[in-house]
Amino acid sequence: MTIDLATYALSDDELTLAETIRDFADRVVAPVSYEADRTKTLPMDVVAQMGEMGLFGIPFPEEHGGQGGDYFALCLAIEALARVDQSIAITLEAGVSLGAMPVFRFGTPEQQAELLPPLLEGTALAGFGLTEPGAGSDAGATRTTARLDGDEWVINGAKQFITNSGTPITKFVTVTAVTGEQDGRKEISTIIVPNGTPGFTVDPGYDKVGWHASDTHPLTFSDARVPAANLLGERGRGFANFLHILDEGRIAIAALATGAAEGCLEAAVDYAKQRTVFGEPLSTRQSIQFTLARMQARVHSARLAWHHAARLRDAGKPFKTEAAIAKLTASDAAMDNAREATQIFGGNGFMNEYPVARHFRDSKILEIGEGTSEVQLLVVARALGVA
Repeated sequence: MTIDLATYALSDDELTLAETIRDFADRVVAPVSYEADRTKTLPMDVVAQMGEMGLFGIPFPEEHGGQGGDYFALCLAIEALARVDQSIAITLEAGVSLGAMPVFRFGTPEQQAELLPPLLEGTALAGFGLTEPGAGSDAGATRTTARLDGDEWVINGAKQFITNSGTPITKFVTVTAVTGEQDGRKEISTIIVPNGTPGFTVDPGYDKVGWHASDTHPLTFSDARVPAANLLGERGRGFANFLHILDEGRIAIAALATGAAEGCLEAAVDYAKQRTVFGEPLSTRQSIQFTLARMQARVHSARLAWHHAARLRDAGKPFKTEAAIAKLTASDAAMDNAREATQIFGGNGFMNEYPVARHFRDSKILEIGEGTSEVQLLVVARALGVA
């Protein structure tokens, strides 16, 4: 069972991109997903092939080594991958939104010239260190510090849940740190810290509920020194700049969640048609039919939501509220569809060899990462003027 993307008014180029990556996901990604999940290993050969396809460079100008596409095209790619493997999809999403995009948005020409080409080729990855043990949704509670000592920043603190921070091709992480005070408030800046910097430790990876093949680590900084020129963007604008990056990232996460929701629907429809219960296919039961219909409605609504937000973003129009709505709608759809697909699969749905079991474990983080559902509700409430 496959949803006809042509019904979503995609251009010919967009439709070709989506179909190409869906084919790649089915042929290359899906066959290794179970083993990668079981061994908790990011398949670097798959990442390399994604780089060769130009996926990491989709939304960047050609003069930087990108593909000259837009954010909508990136999200089409993320959605297509997430149908079969959320870990691979989040590797692409974080590699672009959190790794390369801050350098592209706020980096100096020198930083862009040095750092962007390998990131856009997919031969290098980077992480973004925002979250801390005591600063998640309240990122303004950042405690990591960076002080200038001559022509160097000296960084101390810790970050957690940092994606793509410890892969074999990770080159640096960008971290938010308190660099002083402004009007009695913390001055938060962002600083590029290359891997291998003395005093910078990538701690062992997490034992996670899901996204097992995604690379995620806590980070520790103990008098880690980097050149003053490693400041990314204007001093004191680090937190504000990252909020802009986060708004874009919510659209991408919504696309990822939509792909996950569709993957669950496809698997459930196929299983219901094949599974015989009391001499009849499971799909002949009206309760199952209604469940599948609701799952399809969720996928449709989620896709329309992220399409709208991405189109606004690419048109240069305000999209903050629409991104929050898309992320909220799609993450709910992914979690709900994963739960109902697992129920349709019965006992088999509890076995990790089946993709619905992995989607069930993976999808919960979609309601938490890059802004919890509660944060999205707050964004929407503020837009309504009631918060």
